[in-house]
Amino acid sequence: MPDLPTPQDATEAALFSECWDAVLSYADLCTAGSAAAAQLAREAFAQGIRDIRAAEAGTARGTGRRASRLPRIPLLLTAVRTTAAAWEDAGQGHRLDPDLRLWLHSGQAARFTGPPRERPVALRGLRDLQQADAELLWLAEVEALPLPLVARRLGLDPATAAGELAQVSGMFRDRCHRNHLDSPMDAECRSYARLLDAVTRSPAADTLGDLSRHLATCVPCAEAAACLRLHGGGLPGALAGGVIGWGGLAYLERRRRAAEVRLGAGRQDGPDTDRGDPAHDTDRARVTRNGLLVAAVLVSLLALAVSLMPFGDADDRTAARAGADRGPVADPVPSLPFPPAPGTAASSAPASTRPRPSAERAPGRTPGRQGPDPEPQGTSSATAAPGPAGGAGGAGPAPCRVVHDLVNQWPDGFQATVTVTTREALGSWRVGFTFRDGQRVGQMWDATVRQDGPRVTATAADYNKAVPAGGELAFGFIASWRGANSPPSGFTLNGRPCARS
Repeated sequence: MPDLPTPQDATEAALFSECWDAVLSYADLCTAGSAAAAQLAREAFAQGIRDIRAAEAGTARGTGRRASRLPRIPLLLTAVRTTAAAWEDAGQGHRLDPDLRLWLHSGQAARFTGPPRERPVALRGLRDLQQADAELLWLAEVEALPLPLVARRLGLDPATAAGELAQVSGMFRDRCHRNHLDSPMDAECRSYARLLDAVTRSPAADTLGDLSRHLATCVPCAEAAACLRLHGGGLPGALAGGVIGWGGLAYLERRRRAAEVRLGAGRQDGPDTDRGDPAHDTDRARVTRNGLLVAAVLVSLLALAVSLMPFGDADDRTAARAGADRGPVADPVPSLPFPPAPGTAASSAPASTRPRPSAERAPGRTPGRQGPDPEPQGTSSATAAPGPAGGAGGAGPAPCRVVHDLVNQWPDGFQATVTVTTREALGSWRVGFTFRDGQRVGQMWDATVRQDGPRVTATAADYNKAVPAGGELAFGFIASWRGANSPPSGFTLNGRPCARS
C-alpha cells in the first residue's frame, strides 16, 4: 500500500500551488529561454523548500523564538537568484539573461550576500517582521492581490484587513528606519538621517534641495527613503527592488499585469468588449506562454512539492534570446524610486492616473531630433509586408503610431513603456528609437534590447512576435539618466518611421 502524504507534504503541495507562478515568472526574467526558465524554477523551488524546512527545524530545536526568514514567495525568488548565481559559477551562464550575468559580478549583487548590516534596508526590514505580517505586506503590495483574497489566504478577517495592512506598513517603516540608522554610514549620511525620517513621514513635507542632491548620489540613503515614504505608491517598488535585487521592478510589473489578467481588471462591459482589443490579445499571449511553461513541468513539479525527489536535467531546446546581441549595459541604477524635489523633472501624469504602470500611459513629449536615426546593423527581425500606403519613404499615413510613457522617475533612473500600433500584420518586430541626453537602458521586458550609443533597438520576444493588423505591441524598460531626461525620438518599426501619438 503506498505511503499517504504527510501533513508536511500537503503543506508543500499547497506552497507549490500558491507560489509556482511567481517563481516561474521571475525565472523567465532571469534566463535566455523557456526551457532554461522552467529548469531554473524547478531547482530554485526545491532549494527554497529545503530552506523553509531548515528554518522550521531550527525553530523547533530552539527556544521557541521564530526563525528569521523571508515570506514564502520572496524566499523562493531569492532562491531563483542564488540558483542563477550557481549556474554562472558552474559554467552555465550562457543560459541566463546577459544583463543578469553582468549584475551577478557587480557590487550590487554583493550587497545581497555580504555582511547583514550592509544589505538593503527593505530586505532587513521585511525579515524583522512577524511571518504573518510579512506575508500580508508582500502579497498585497508586490503580488498586487486584492485584500479580500489575501485575507482568505492568510486566515484574516476581510473587514479588518485594510487596517492590518496599514499597521504592518507602519511597522515595516519603523524596522527600515532602525536598520538604516544601524547601517555603516559616513558623516554626511548620518547628518541627513533625522531629516530623511522627518520629510518621509508627511505627504506635505518638501524634500529640501540638499537632501535631494544627496539622495541622487547615495544609493543606500535613496533605498532607505523609498522604504520610509509609505505614501505616493513607492512601497511596492521599494520591496521588490530591495528584496529581490536584479529585475525587481520588471518582476513587479509582470505580477501586476498577471493580477489584472486573472481578475479581469477593467473588463466590466462583458466578454464581447475584449474582441479585437490588442492589449487584451497581448496579455492573453503572455499568459498563454506562462501556461505552456507550467504545463510542460506540472507533473514533475507536483512530485517535487510532495516528495522533493531529484530532477533530471531539462532538455533545453531553446537558444538564447536575441539578448546575446545586446550592446553595453548601463551601470546598475537604484531600483527604488524616490519622489524628486519640487521643480525637478518627473512624470507628467499624476500618480492617481496610473495605479498600474503597464496599463496607463503618461506621455512625456518634448521636441526631439527630427527624422529616424539609422537602425543598428546586425539585429534580427522580420519586415512587415508593405501596405498600399505608408511604405518606407512613401507617401500616405505612417505604418505605425507610437506612445512613449514615462511611468516613474527618480534621481538617476526612470521607468518607461513604449506602445506601438501597427497598420499592418507583423510576423515579428523591431522597434528603434534614439535618446538625446545620454540615457542608458539597463533592463527591458517583453523585448530584448541592444543599444549602440544613443540608438536603442527593442526586438520582439519569442512569445509576442505576431501582431495583427491594427494591433498593438508593447514593452517596458528601466534606464539611467544624468542632467536631463528628454523623451526618445526617431521611432521606427522594422526600419520604417512611426508617427508619435
